[in-house]
Amino acid sequence: MELGKGFTFVVRQYRIPLRNKHYSIDLVFYNRILKCFVNIDLKTRKVNHGDIGQMNLYLNYFKIEESVEGDNEPIGIILSAEKDEVLVEYAMGGISNKIFVSKYQLYLPDKKQLQKKVKAIMEGDKYEGAG
Repeated sequence: MELGKGFTFVVRQYRIPLRNKHYSIDLVFYNRILKCFVNIDLKTRKVNHGDIGQMNLYLNYFKIEESVEGDNEPIGIILSAEKDEVLVEYAMGGISNKIFVSKYQLYLPDKKQLQKKVKAIMEGDKYEGAG
């Protein structure tokens, strides 16, 4: 439910065998509304370019081996302890697969921090809209 509407849990630690080598995706879901697989890889460290390449491999595998007629292309989500915006931008350049990288937090910030962040975003939007 926390992911949103239409998500169905498929498997944890899904194994992909490629030429006597095995890879595993942390979580696999299928979204009935989007009609596609959603692969989630969890990283307890800062994301690196290899993680993005690995997710690209997973998505290509799912596109060829697991998707059926009528399915849309799979989506990949990498949740990491830290996200380097510049590294992600360059590592994903030229990749046509849908890969998203985001930083996760173990705990939500307190209410005052959230209010401050929302206010800053809203004021930023007003400023951008004025120009």
